[in-house]
Amino acid sequence: MGKDPGVPKASSFKPRIRAAQYVRRSTDLQTYSMENQKDAISDYADIMGYDIVATYEDAGKSGLKIGGRPGLQRLLADIEARLGNFETVIVYDVSRWGRFQNIDESASYEYRCQIAGVRIEYCAEQFVNDGSIGSDVLKAIKRSMAADYSRVLSQKVFVGQCRLVRMGFWQGGIPGLGLRRLQLDKAGQPKGILARYEYKNLQTDRIVLVPGPPEEIAVVRLIFDQFVRARKTQLEIARLLNKRGIVTDLNRAWTRESVNHIIGCEKYIGHNVWNRRSAKLKLKWVFNPPSQWVRADNAFDAIVDPKLFSRAQAIVRAQSVLMSREQMLAALSKLLERRGKLTRSIIDAAPECPPAARYTARFGDLLRTYAMINHNPRRDFTWFETNKHLRAIRAGIIRNLLTAIENVGGHAVHDEENDLIRINGEMTVAMATSRCQATCCGYPRWVTGTERKPEPDVSVLIRMNPDNQTIRDYLIAATSEMKYLTAGLTANNGAKLDAFLFTSLGPLVALAERTAIRELC
Repeated sequence: MGKDPGVPKASSFKPRIRAAQYVRRSTDLQTYSMENQKDAISDYADIMGYDIVATYEDAGKSGLKIGGRPGLQRLLADIEARLGNFETVIVYDVSRWGRFQNIDESASYEYRCQIAGVRIEYCAEQFVNDGSIGSDVLKAIKRSMAADYSRVLSQKVFVGQCRLVRMGFWQGGIPGLGLRRLQLDKAGQPKGILARYEYKNLQTDRIVLVPGPPEEIAVVRLIFDQFVRARKTQLEIARLLNKRGIVTDLNRAWTRESVNHIIGCEKYIGHNVWNRRSAKLKLKWVFNPPSQWVRADNAFDAIVDPKLFSRAQAIVRAQSVLMSREQMLAALSKLLERRGKLTRSIIDAAPECPPAARYTARFGDLLRTYAMINHNPRRDFTWFETNKHLRAIRAGIIRNLLTAIENVGGHAVHDEENDLIRINGEMTVAMATSRCQATCCGYPRWVTGTERKPEPDVSVLIRMNPDNQTIRDYLIAATSEMKYLTAGLTANNGAKLDAFLFTSLGPLVALAERTAIRELC
């Protein structure tokens, strides 16, 4: 019997290489849409004989820092843990891998993949990422170009924002007590007042500030009147407002600093002042000198008499004559001698001393300041280190939760701005750690925290063991249930409440799991 010529020999079959794809989009620009990237990677994989077996993606994520990019973090974790059953990762181009401002950071993540036996390939670049001198040089140039693109774009955005500020448009931030944000369409016609946590949804719309509720405007004017005409200090005004049951626009009690903030805000006389502080390219926030401020005078309707405001600023300047280091420390020593102890609240309440924030700015922190006047507070400050440890535990749990949800077919992202985990676009989760505290009788107790905005659908409380180093369990409950836990948690809370306690976040992962629906025959 002759051989079938249509059947090739077994030796002619070449095993296909298993590959993963990583895609990232920072904006809605069509050029770098997720679909375009995946199409290009698919065509490249067909030509190279690769099978795409895994997808890692970061939608709407900046490439400046790895923080906030769960897709890339999960990719690196899977590769280094040998969980990814693939030999290569295909990326559209170098800029999709990241626009890290330090190009060595970009190289370090690729190197971590290489030492784990996984290579990175860029399907839209003009070079083969084979480790040759030529490809390494071109790759370094591309990384530098990607970083420079972000710097140039940041400058262009900044120039555009400056132009809008000078035109009288509000460029973000809380409007403040007595003011509201009014949304305008591209023709300048009002569309409505934005509530807190509401934002414009069209790029062509603009925001201006307008007077808010009359009762709030009355509070602002009362502050200026008491400060200028009654000659009361910021601290005395704060006490007056608190005594009357008046709260700030953030629903908090008044302090010397919050009153001082109202007195110094030029928006109350209609001036639009921007760029007092900035954090360009995801760097730390810095306070800019007045020469760098961008302003438009008389951009909004004033709710405070400009002459009254000017008199208030003159009083503030007279109050804030810069004290020398020695004068600041001498005032603090006298306060310690008078009160017998020092805390932030005691310093803020002392008219003869600058506020605690000024000591922190001048000397680094309060503990260092205390040491300069030979004061050793009796309080144990090891809780600072404990807090640092708890923050690290929480960050690790969030990363692991995002990965676990992705592994069961769900989709989860960490909204860092609101500090919420958004799962499958359907629900939000807030996560907090609760240190174990002993009652006066020695029994363990866990504080559940305060209400937060925006309110999540589900709240997770990570309860620590008495050493506050290891995790005891997780309280996973609808936020509506958490509102009743004002007294906190104990070791035994009754069956109704303890039913929400789990040894892992498995129930939350199971809730997020998605199963593909089979196609009907």
